[in-house]
Amino acid sequence: MIFENPQSVKNIAAIIGNNVKIIGDENAIVKGINEIHMVCEGDVTFVDHPKYYSKALLSKASYVIINKIPEENYGKTLFISDDPFRDYVKIVRTFRQFESQTTSIYPNTPIGEGTIIQPGVFVGKNCKIGKNCIIHSNVSIYDHTTIGDNVIIQANSVIGGEAFYFKHRDTGWDKMESCGSVYLSDNVEIGALCTIDKGVSGETFIGEGCKFDNHVQVGHDTKIGKNVLIGSHCAIAGVTIIEDDCLIWAKVSINKDLVVGKGTVLLATSAIDKSVEPGGKVLFGAPAIEVNKKWRQLAALRMLPDLMQEFNDLKTEVQQLKEKLK
Repeated sequence: MIFENPQSVKNIAAIIGNNVKIIGDENAIVKGINEIHMVCEGDVTFVDHPKYYSKALLSKASYVIINKIPEENYGKTLFISDDPFRDYVKIVRTFRQFESQTTSIYPNTPIGEGTIIQPGVFVGKNCKIGKNCIIHSNVSIYDHTTIGDNVIIQANSVIGGEAFYFKHRDTGWDKMESCGSVYLSDNVEIGALCTIDKGVSGETFIGEGCKFDNHVQVGHDTKIGKNVLIGSHCAIAGVTIIEDDCLIWAKVSINKDLVVGKGTVLLATSAIDKSVEPGGKVLFGAPAIEVNKKWRQLAALRMLPDLMQEFNDLKTEVQQLKEKLK
C-alpha cells in the first residue's frame, strides 16, 4: 500500500508507540507499507522470525520493523519492536481504516459506458468498473477493486475480500489486516460463487481473457496470466503465480508461493505443492506428476491385489516344499 501522504520515520514511530526504538534517520520519508515479498524502495515491512531476518534486511524495503538488533542492517532504517506483527497491523489500521457504507454503490464510482449492474450488487470505495461489463445480482465488489472492459461476473461472487492471514498467539489468532487491492483485466469472466481475495498489501491480479467456472477461490497477492481457464471448485492459495495459457480443471488445489509455468494443464482433482516449469506439461494426481507416469502407477496399483494373491500362493508352495524336505 502506498500512503496518500508520505510519512516521516518519526511519525511512523509515533503510530507504533510501545517504546519502539529507531536505528537510522528519524526524518527519512516512508512512502508505503508492504510485506517482504511485495516491497519497493521507500516501503516499511516487518519481520519477527530469525528464518526471515536476512530476507527482510536484504529486500528492497527501506525500513524494517524487527524484534532484535541485527549485526548488520544493510543500510535500512530499523524500528526495534517487541512485536513487529502487532506494530505492522497498527500502521495498516491507521492508513486503511474500515469505513461503513450506506449505499449499495459508493457515490461517484467510475462505471464505463454500456456496463450493466444488476440489483443487489455492492460496490465499495475506490473502485473502478470499465465498459460493457455485466455484473450479475448480489455480487460484492470490495474497496480498492479495478475491473477492466467486457468483464462478466456471475451472481454471488465476492471480489476483494480480505486475505486469510493470521498469527497464532497463546490466546488465539491475531488477524493481519489487508490493505491491498484486486485487478481484473479486460475480457475476464468470473463464475457464480467465486471469491478473489485482495492482496495483503499489494495487488491480486487476474490477466486478460481469463475464464473461471463456479466456486473458484483465489488467495491474496496471486498473479494469474492471460487466457487461463479454471474449472469449478479450484482452490488457489496466496502469493501464487499462474502463467499464461494454463488450463486448470475442476477441484484442483494449488499450494502457496508456487509458480505454475506457461501452458501447464492440471487435470481434475489434482493438487500441486511444487512449482511447475513452463512447457505445456500435463499433470495429474495428488501430488500431481506427469500424466503418463501417473496412469502407469494407477495401472500397477490395480494389479496389486492379484500380485499379492500370487505372492501368497507362492509362499504357501514354498512352505509345503520345505515341509516335504524335512
